[in-house]
Amino acid sequence: MSFDFAARVERVEPSATLAISNKASELEAQGVDVVDLSVGEPDFPTPQNIIDAGQDAMDAGHTGYTSSNGIRELREAIAEKLRGDGVDADADEVIVTPGGKQALFETFQTLIDDGDEVVLLDPAWVSYEAMTKLSGGSLNRVDLAPYDFQLEPALDDLEEAVSDDTELLVVNSPSNPTGAVYSDAALEGVRDLAVEHDITVISDEMYEQITYGVEPTSLGSLDGMADRTVTVNGFSKAYSMTGWRLGYVHAPEELISQAAKLHSHSVSCAVNFVQRAGIEAITNTDDAVTEMRDAFRERRDMLVDLFAEHGVDVPVGDGAFYMMLPVDEDDAAWCEGAIEDAHVATVPGSAFGSPGYARISYAASEERLREAVERLAEHDYI
Repeated sequence: MSFDFAARVERVEPSATLAISNKASELEAQGVDVVDLSVGEPDFPTPQNIIDAGQDAMDAGHTGYTSSNGIRELREAIAEKLRGDGVDADADEVIVTPGGKQALFETFQTLIDDGDEVVLLDPAWVSYEAMTKLSGGSLNRVDLAPYDFQLEPALDDLEEAVSDDTELLVVNSPSNPTGAVYSDAALEGVRDLAVEHDITVISDEMYEQITYGVEPTSLGSLDGMADRTVTVNGFSKAYSMTGWRLGYVHAPEELISQAAKLHSHSVSCAVNFVQRAGIEAITNTDDAVTEMRDAFRERRDMLVDLFAEHGVDVPVGDGAFYMMLPVDEDDAAWCEGAIEDAHVATVPGSAFGSPGYARISYAASEERLREAVERLAEHDYI
């Protein structure tokens, strides 16, 4: 039998980050010691108070369906958190999703029709492109690489890229894959363009609690952005809850009511006891978050120094746990060679729209990070 696949599926490729991770797993299954710096996953365990809350919820019988948009207590806690960020939020404007990726997917599917223009800031997280293509949208990209991955000096380029035909602009700060935290001036520039051209903006704030010496601004808190910002966030990175699959989307109620239809017909609801663990995470885990953030900062600074010792100047981001390492023009070949020869797994920058770089995740121990640099140097990859 020959299947006739839907065009939407054939428009996209598998996730590049997961492809590299699968390659690392194959080598490890063969007994090879791989330093895997390809996966965006904190190497800390989920804080114990969150685990206890999840177990208590199961013991209490919270194992059935919840209301589709999420339990009221969690949506109230999320809305309160957003109000603390300056966003005018109400629980009825929140959908709790199985991971932040689902929140983004539902937003794209709700807003984008065939041919609608989506503008990305490159380098951009790999799934934005796939979600655009799955929804039938067209891509327009703004390259931030010439500006050390900062948005503020690229505002003129962004102004040239957007128009009245732009349906959606995606802003991810702190950024995956660069770690860049965009300045208030940059976000105000986004606001001005969004208002001028009547553009909806996704503010992906998944890493907003992982910043170093700067306070990120939530785009929806700016004057003029409340009615055109879709704020997406989740619990995976800040609380080391990747496998729990818990995220959320906040937007004007009109948009939420439409996205909720898609949500109810696809995933039904996020897991009941995970949502209850989420309440504990968002209200009572500041100390654990601080501990993880401090460790990431020390690792970032150590890596910058180690690369400098080998004559490699790496752009330093103020958030997340990634950096973009300048490599050969054929970054895919560089990454393939690095994992085959040095047994160090990284992700090609071209997967994010920025060839000539490799994304490194420093969500690994200092010992393993040092070993990775030593291996890359030993095999002449730096």
